[in-house]
Amino acid sequence: MTTRILTTVTAIAIALSTPACAAPKITFVESPGRVEVKLDGKVLTNYIYAVDPARPLAAEGVLLTKPVLYPLSTPSGTVLTRGWPFEKVEGEKTDHPHHIGLFFTYDEINGSNFWNNSKNKLPAIRHATVATQNDPNGNPQLLTTAIWVGNSDEPLPRESRVTTFMPGGDQHIVDVDIELQAVADKVGFGDTKEGMFAIRLAQWLTESTEAQYTPGTGSYLSSNGDQKESGVWGKRAKWVRIEGQRDNKTVGIAILNHPASTNYPTFWHARGYGAFSANPLGQLAFEKSKKVENPTAFALTLTKGQKAPFKFRVICYDGPRTPEQLQAEFQKYADAAK
Repeated sequence: MTTRILTTVTAIAIALSTPACAAPKITFVESPGRVEVKLDGKVLTNYIYAVDPARPLAAEGVLLTKPVLYPLSTPSGTVLTRGWPFEKVEGEKTDHPHHIGLFFTYDEINGSNFWNNSKNKLPAIRHATVATQNDPNGNPQLLTTAIWVGNSDEPLPRESRVTTFMPGGDQHIVDVDIELQAVADKVGFGDTKEGMFAIRLAQWLTESTEAQYTPGTGSYLSSNGDQKESGVWGKRAKWVRIEGQRDNKTVGIAILNHPASTNYPTFWHARGYGAFSANPLGQLAFEKSKKVENPTAFALTLTKGQKAPFKFRVICYDGPRTPEQLQAEFQKYADAAK
């Protein structure tokens, strides 16, 4: 296996207990089909865009049709993502193999359904390039591009992604800034619940209590104060988090939506069984489901060269977070230049 160190950068210093402590160091290492993101020599996550034959998926017949980040964990090492289809984990469900790590995709783009596809070669989001840099605050960034290729092997939008890593303390922060630019003459996004910026949660972190699987301990909470899937699903909110218990400790993950993002604040396709997704483009589907009077389609359409931004922050944390703490985190994120 050939590996290549892309760059080594020192993350911005977090307030530490003694001045002698070094700031955490991020290393990007390229290997077949992925870029390993290492924190002080240990894998923090992987940007995976193709399956390495030496590391096949556990799910037979499943294809990787989009780039993903996998796994995601808290600073203490508690893994928050479901293992399937990368690996089989005892007590975890193996449904929806297209729910894989942390991913960004969508259905109904010019008639091509990207979200649900894990069995066919097309449609697919094809990784193109990778580079690294530091942002103005010294945070390490992974810069990637990809082409969304439709059913007829035609390029639709081009994706430019900047993923910024801010590890340390009792939380890891990952900012994902994505810009979609139309390559085709017209790129139309249907209003569907099947999207968009999503994570499939570890079984113990879900709200599910199916007897044959590991019991879920998680509970959703939104910036509106709504709780659980029944309160959160299909509504707009600035942020949503889910917290649960693992090894007698409280841990959680929050997704924040930046005000500069398309159709902010996003709708949430957050399911109790473990699909946790921010979906700004499913407006009509969600408004109909919630019986909103006079539901309207967002109907995002890009003509050739036009762009749309999608901006999210993911916080993986140890210890409980109050709504006030999460709102303060959101305000810092919202106030940052984007």
